[in-house]
This record gives sequence, C-alpha cells and structure tokens, in this order.
Amino acid sequence: MAKVAAFSLLLLLVSFTSGGTLMMVNGQKSWCVAKPSSDQATLLANINYACSQVDCRVLQRGCPCFTPDNLMNHASIAMNLYYQAKGRNRWNCDFRSSGLVVITDPSYANCIYE
Repeated sequence: MAKVAAFSLLLLLVSFTSGGTLMMVNGQKSWCVAKPSSDQATLLANINYACSQVDCRVLQRGCPCFTPDNLMNHASIAMNLYYQAKGRNRWNCDFRSSGLVVITDPSYANCIYE
C-alpha cells in the first residue's frame, strides 16, 4: 500500500513527456499562480516580467480580471498567462521560486484562466 501511495503522489506531483515538458499534473490541466508567501516587490517584478513577454490586457481596468488593489491576484494572472503561452513547462512557473503549479482551476467570476 505504501508503494502505491508513493507512486500516486509522484504522479500527482508531475507528469512529464519524454522531453521533460510539463503537460499535465495527474492527467489534469495545470495553472501557474503566485505563492501566497510572495512579497509585494516580487509580485510586482513578476507582473512586469510576464507582461513584457505576453499580452496582459486582461488586467486593465474594465476587463474581467481587473480587481483594484489585488497585487497577488494580478501577479497570478500575469504569471499564468506567461506559463500558458510558453507551453506549461514547469520552469516557466518558477519566477525566482515565487510561482506554484496547481491543478485546481483558479478562475473566478468572469475571470477565466486558460
């Protein structure tokens, strides 16, 4: 039983293609979000970096994912946009160890994470 549990945990953590690309976690779609322990300077740096690489218009005032004064939320959205655009590779969610790959869809209200 312990071997089955350990193997299941391994499958839950990461499933890779032969090239090492993270495609799914336990056969499910994955998303990149900011770690809750991230400080504001790191979150802002992550937003700036991700949005310099991908289109982050979804974070503009009036768009479904804009929420005033929510840096954690904006960082998670920007980091996920980058992660998805780069092919869901685990290293594209690192963001100086402030990113976290999750299998629970972080979408809310009208803000849909792809």
